[in-house]
Amino acid sequence: MREAILIVDILAALGIIGLVLLQQGKGADMGAAFGSGASQTLFGARGSANFLTRATAVLATIFFAANLTLAWMASKQTVSPSVTTVIEEPAKKSDVPAVPEVPAAPKAPEVPK
Repeated sequence: MREAILIVDILAALGIIGLVLLQQGKGADMGAAFGSGASQTLFGARGSANFLTRATAVLATIFFAANLTLAWMASKQTVSPSVTTVIEEPAKKSDVPAVPEVPAAPKAPEVPK
């Protein structure tokens, strides 16, 4: 179940990216006002903007719902008692021997004056 929701989440994210890149900015409307041929588009002068905007909103809703569902499922997931984390592990004795102390250097003989 989790994998299916994750796939839906990834597809929705990729769909949002594609739809956002297809949309024109708000400044592109000014060119349509002066007859730049926007009426010859597939959806009409404003039809493509409405379609792309609604499709983006639908995909954003699906993406949001999938992420909330995945977060809820992760919060309900229980960790089995056999699995321990680094914090819960008892301290282990190291296999490496302790470093021996280095003996002090012998004192230099005193020089008579």
